[in-house]
Amino acid sequence: MKKFILYFIVLISFNAIAQEKYIPSKENLEARKWFEEARFGLFIHWGVYSVLGDGEWVMNNQDISIKEYEKLPSFFNPTAFNAKEWVMMAKDAGMKYITITSRHHDGFSMFDSNATDYTIVKKSPYKKDILKLLAEECHKEGIKLFFYYSQLDWYRDDYFPRGRTGNGIEGRKEGKWENYISFMKAQLTELLTNYGEIGGIWFDGQWDQHEWDGKRFGKLNADFKLDEVYSLIHRLQPKALIGSNHHLAPNPGEDFQMFEKDLPGKGTKNFATSSDAIGNLPLEVCETINGSWGFNLKDRKHKSKKELIQYLVKAAGYGSNLLLNVGPMPNGKIQEEHIKSLKEIGVWLSKNGQTIYKTKKGPIETSDEITSTIRGNKIYIHLMNSNRESYFIPNFTFKIKRAIYFGTNSKVTYSNTKSGLTLSVNKENRNDIDTIIEIDVF
Repeated sequence: MKKFILYFIVLISFNAIAQEKYIPSKENLEARKWFEEARFGLFIHWGVYSVLGDGEWVMNNQDISIKEYEKLPSFFNPTAFNAKEWVMMAKDAGMKYITITSRHHDGFSMFDSNATDYTIVKKSPYKKDILKLLAEECHKEGIKLFFYYSQLDWYRDDYFPRGRTGNGIEGRKEGKWENYISFMKAQLTELLTNYGEIGGIWFDGQWDQHEWDGKRFGKLNADFKLDEVYSLIHRLQPKALIGSNHHLAPNPGEDFQMFEKDLPGKGTKNFATSSDAIGNLPLEVCETINGSWGFNLKDRKHKSKKELIQYLVKAAGYGSNLLLNVGPMPNGKIQEEHIKSLKEIGVWLSKNGQTIYKTKKGPIETSDEITSTIRGNKIYIHLMNSNRESYFIPNFTFKIKRAIYFGTNSKVTYSNTKSGLTLSVNKENRNDIDTIIEIDVF
């Protein structure tokens, strides 16, 4: 027993050192820069759960047994799926990349895999590799493709020890954790070798094995072998970026940091990443168009054009990308309301994208009424309350060369003193969604 404990301590120490020594390659750093400048992507949550129209957590929420859930793939025949339409929808919306669920918590793989028979190709009447079709179109249109991959699995016996979720699902048996790690490595190898160049891997589910007191994540009860898994990914595709939705400070080997339904450090969710856990990696916020990730027939919480555009603007003001989600229907179509929203954002970005793409976090602290982005010697101040006539921005230390309403030659009335900057916004130039002030600075 003592020898085992000593071996375990040595192994953990070795893994920690290996991760601490991670140095991103030149290709990886270039990919990070591209990602940070992209600012807008499409999230797609799609799987056999869409058949039930009750979100992607339906297996857990309704405690559907393994035997019962295994019937769903036979009903999943998305003959209306059109990869080209999806990619062009994203492109027309001004999105630069797509992240799609290759395997969610229910354990069903949306791609052809030799590591399991529980796939769309082998178990559904559709029998086509969704990811292959989507990858081909993404490569044609210059849209980068990322794969969401769940580390949590409510289906496989070898996801054991079990975590905090899925414990009401009948038919789950005990297995060996090391077999589960080998299975994940095998699938990740397939995803990184069979679909051409991909943007990266978007991990989710590590939180399931963390102890949780309702406020913060604690001790991890299972070892996901992150050093081995991350090394595998970077070895197979050095440009591929790794992110993990674990709600904690970034681990060595991760290339971007994500925030679920919460602006970085804002802390509106009980699982939100604390502000002191935000690293110096590129940032990404993921959010839904309505209230659900996967298709939910009764979801009526559709966000307005104003809400969605302002969220994109605020994300950029935090120096973050926005990954905006759609949950396709079981027939392969995307809801008309979602298509409409994406078109509206695309029209707005076609006019105002210069203030979002390739920008960095601006000098003004973001609120619901104001934020800013910066690009070179231009500061873009985004004013999101169309009823306000003036704004005072304290501690604005830049020397102003010119201030105009973006997209016009109309000058902005302002006063720049030691105490700060005061902007007077005339009614004629105010925009209901976002009044953008372009400031050239010395």
